[in-house]
Amino acid sequence: MSDGTGAPAAVNPRLVRSYDLRGRVDTDLTEADAHALGLRVAAAVRGRGGRTVAVGYDGRLSSPMLEAALVGGLVMGGVGVERTGLGPTGQLYYAVHARGLDGGVMVTGSHNPPEENGFKILLGTDPVHGAALRALVERPADPAPGGEARPVGVQGAYLARLLRAAQGAPALRIGWDAGNGAAGEMVERLTAALPGEHHLIHCKIDGRFPAHHPDPSEPANLVDLRALVRDRRLDLGIAFDGDGDRIGVIDGAGAIVWPDQLLLYLAQDVLTRHPGAAVVADVKSSRVLFDGIAQAGGRGVLSPSGYVLIRAAMLREGAPIAGEMSGHLFCVEDWYGTDDALHNAMRLLAAIGRRGSLTAWRETLPRTHATPELRLACPDADKARVLQEIEATLVAEGAVIDRTDGLRVTTPQGWWLLRASGTEPKLTARVEAWEAEGLDRLREELTGRLRRSGVDFR
Repeated sequence: MSDGTGAPAAVNPRLVRSYDLRGRVDTDLTEADAHALGLRVAAAVRGRGGRTVAVGYDGRLSSPMLEAALVGGLVMGGVGVERTGLGPTGQLYYAVHARGLDGGVMVTGSHNPPEENGFKILLGTDPVHGAALRALVERPADPAPGGEARPVGVQGAYLARLLRAAQGAPALRIGWDAGNGAAGEMVERLTAALPGEHHLIHCKIDGRFPAHHPDPSEPANLVDLRALVRDRRLDLGIAFDGDGDRIGVIDGAGAIVWPDQLLLYLAQDVLTRHPGAAVVADVKSSRVLFDGIAQAGGRGVLSPSGYVLIRAAMLREGAPIAGEMSGHLFCVEDWYGTDDALHNAMRLLAAIGRRGSLTAWRETLPRTHATPELRLACPDADKARVLQEIEATLVAEGAVIDRTDGLRVTTPQGWWLLRASGTEPKLTARVEAWEAEGLDRLREELTGRLRRSGVDFR
């Protein structure tokens, strides 16, 4: 495809986010964009001396069309393409790592609404993000000879690798909610091979997401799973997002096990084998997590939010495990250092086999009062202004501020965080307090500061 002058078409720059490319299909994101991206990824791969990449896609209605156009651009750009087909993002990552490929592209809108889609890009085994992503999109690209595409079946090998991570899992009664996302078919195959009793909901892949929005970090999207766990008196429930890289967990009491709590449960298990190791968590995580890591003999490391930044901090610190409040968890102890929620589910089951009931463990945690992650609509162009205005007032007041990512403000009552989302036109916030009254006060404080800068806290 060309721009009408004979030159290859450009990629719409409005698609570029901090960590991937995303946009509304047929408005911001078109077939021509996918083809143009394929040419540019091919040029980047060849520029590194590479020859072959993997391509996979999620269950969105637009994904097959975008995948075909992307593959066409890659082939025109002179690289070999191994088409892994429909499946979760972890399956694509597995193909790149296990087969020693030179990169990969996943066509996915992740947890975004069904009318949106996008691309996650690997060069080698590293995600392309930030300035490197923009440079890739803007680089010149011309056709080159030697490209070809072929289907490659990796589902069986990926399934076997996941099951290896679940060795020692006890025979539990588990509810599973795939959210009609790309993990649905693999969940069916996994549960057929795991011990115990399994109850599956919303596992039919449907890009309209008829059951609920595909994001388990939002409590509203866990209502069906919580009801299933309570009604059937199950041991736990596990949920996934649209492309299977975010995990949500419900314990046997029907309570949400927040991602920082899940990270602590897994980290305590990992630290028995790696005493003194670092554990990386994002700025939205509870103080309970960092206190628990220290009590287990580990070293907690605070990182900016964003799955690629969490991964980078994990590799830099030599940490065997890392995670963030959105439900992205990473492990290099027995995996590839990628955010694969299916793998994390298998690790959880194996850890329960070693450590015992997740429900009983959660009930021993110190009680705090916290909000979930709050997402506040804010145009991208206004995010920096709002944060700068609020920071200026905090500095004038002598507040205790951690600027690892946005503003994390500590007070005698607890702490609150305000930061800019890297993937959506939103600010994200979280508040945690030691007492219920403190939570109300801190939330009111943050509400007032946001309103004075023109943001409605809902």
